[in-house]
This record gives sequence, structure tokens and C-alpha cells, in this order.
Amino acid sequence: MNSNVSTPTNPTAIASLVFGILSWIAIPFIGALVAIVCGHLARGEIRRAPPGTLQGDGLAVGGLILGYLHIVIVVCFVVFAFMFLGGIAWFAAHLH
Repeated sequence: MNSNVSTPTNPTAIASLVFGILSWIAIPFIGALVAIVCGHLARGEIRRAPPGTLQGDGLAVGGLILGYLHIVIVVCFVVFAFMFLGGIAWFAAHLH
């Protein structure tokens, strides 16, 4: 007998990927944080579930990658902006 029962996908993993994508499009920093939190929660739920009962680990990993990459780029941009603007301020203060 052939059964076409599919394994359910973890909804938290789906949310992680959706918010990871939204962090790049609509809700920059908050979306990345939600993607990271949901991704870690989903991976934990998938690992604790009996083998083969939950899918979505790849979705959770995708959300984690998008979220962490977004956070890294934002932090690098902020650090660069402070260094650049701080350098300009220092230069302007030392002009005679």
C-alpha cells in the first residue's frame, strides 16, 4: 500500500526564513533578530522531535544565514560610519 503522507514542516522554520527575507526588504534590523531567534528555536524543535517527524531544518538554516548576514553588514556599516565621521570630526577639530 502506497501512502502519500508528507512530513509536516516546522512553522517556526518557515517564519525564520520569511523574516530573514523580510529583513533585507521591508523590516531591516528587527526582521533579522526575529529570523535568528526563530531559526534557533526551530532547529532545536526539529532536533528534539523523533527522527523523520518534522522537516524544515534547511529553512531554519536559511533564515539564520540571512539574519546573521544582515546583522553583520549593519554592524560593519555602523562601525565604518562612526570611523569615517569620527575621522572627519577629528580632522575638522585639528584644522587651524
